[in-house]
Amino acid sequence: MLSAFRQLVKCVLIAGMLLGSGAAMAQETIKIAFIAPFSGAFAANGDAWLKMLRYAMNNANAAGGALGKKFELVTFDDKIQPSEALIALKSVVDQNIPIVVQCIGSNVAAAMIDGVSRHNQRNPKNRVLYLNCAALATELTEDKCDFWHFRFAANVTQRVATMVRGLPADAKSVYLMNQDYLYGQGVAADTKKFLAQYRPDIKIVGEEFVPLGKIKDFSSYIAKVKASGAQALLTSNWGPDFNLLMKSGVEAGLDIKYYTFSAHLNGGPTAMGDGGGDRVIAVLEGHDNIGSELGNAKTEEWIKGFRATDPGFDYPWVNFQTMFDMLVVAINKAGSTDPLKLALALEGAQAPDIYGEMNTMRKEDHQLLSPFYTAMFTKPVKNESEKTGWGWKTLTKVSTQDLTFPTTCKMKRPSGS
Repeated sequence: MLSAFRQLVKCVLIAGMLLGSGAAMAQETIKIAFIAPFSGAFAANGDAWLKMLRYAMNNANAAGGALGKKFELVTFDDKIQPSEALIALKSVVDQNIPIVVQCIGSNVAAAMIDGVSRHNQRNPKNRVLYLNCAALATELTEDKCDFWHFRFAANVTQRVATMVRGLPADAKSVYLMNQDYLYGQGVAADTKKFLAQYRPDIKIVGEEFVPLGKIKDFSSYIAKVKASGAQALLTSNWGPDFNLLMKSGVEAGLDIKYYTFSAHLNGGPTAMGDGGGDRVIAVLEGHDNIGSELGNAKTEEWIKGFRATDPGFDYPWVNFQTMFDMLVVAINKAGSTDPLKLALALEGAQAPDIYGEMNTMRKEDHQLLSPFYTAMFTKPVKNESEKTGWGWKTLTKVSTQDLTFPTTCKMKRPSGS
């Protein structure tokens, strides 16, 4: 009898352990690593990107997540240094996190592509999938295209084409200023290419490359622009480099149009203030007033929800929401977060953005295809930016079709894929 009783107790304990394990499995989250600069000169950008990603993730979770599980972001600091990003990647794979998001800095993204590819080749049972939401150098999905890398943002070529197409007929002379690394160099090259193609009437009267994050006073650069007689300054400077550039321009009273890729990002509107009003144009995925311009109640509600979190800045990277929505579609299709199955499911995946425009992940190079916009920093607008009294108003929209350029990507695919 005693032996039978002990056996019964043992069975009950085992059953309890199995039930407990099942409950734990049911509560398990889908972890996503986010590698970004959370210290150093660009820490404000890392913090802002994290707030935007969390908002997009929370929306995806509220809609049911994927496979009945919620997403969870796990952060890692790379100080916007490629070597630090690779150290962070090692921590990611050591924790068996299957998906990594890294978005800030094309120099970092280039190292991440190589690092992820090498790791996956050596560790087929512990692979990781790299989702890039804002590192923009075109080379990343061309010469450096890789099966394990998906870019959920328009590349430099698409952005520059949007900008040049949006230049007004009376713009006849421009000055180019870009940061001296992969992204800025790509912007400069594509600007020259598209000016020759679309606007051969425009003359480039000066060009400057500035070291990334090193210049604290742009007054000498502004003086060169002023002396050139340029009607417009085309710049890809972002983060503190853009903010300091605008500060110097405003202080010098530079009466010029600024065509930018980053004026709309966190800190930009504050740096511009009244001095940027009606003279700064941004190329962007979207802005906080498109919903009201379209009369789209669903979009307005989405923007209203983000602003209710009191982030202190706009939500320009609407592609973050597209990334999570497309990720949900792909995970549910794959029935798994296994990086190989997930990558195959992402190829050709489609999802509407917050404006209702369909976005597509092109299989050939893993580049997102979507429409793009230019907008003026002006007033009055429904949603002002960073309590400046100014905000963004759409000037032009370029269709997905007009931004779908041929790819030279020669992607090596895993065997059996």
